[in-house]
Amino acid sequence: MRAAGGADALHTLLGPARSELETAHEGVVAGAAGLEALTELGAVRESWQRRIEAARRECRSLAGNLREVARAQGETNEAVRQSFAPVAARGGAQ
Repeated sequence: MRAAGGADALHTLLGPARSELETAHEGVVAGAAGLEALTELGAVRESWQRRIEAARRECRSLAGNLREVARAQGETNEAVRQSFAPVAARGGAQ
């Protein structure tokens, strides 16, 4: 469950990265108007935006999957514990 929380936190942390990248790019565009490199900078920005969104989706998916594994493991642990109940009720004697 801690790992799922970590994935959620990373998803949240990456949230503002896209708008921060956009804001930083606006400053570059304003200072470099007319340069050919702006096209390439735009392509790089779009690539990073896609990567950020992909990472956020992966974190969200991973968090859900980790929670599901924890739930299933908890159910398995409980089933194993209950399977030993008859032995415990007999005092562990054979």
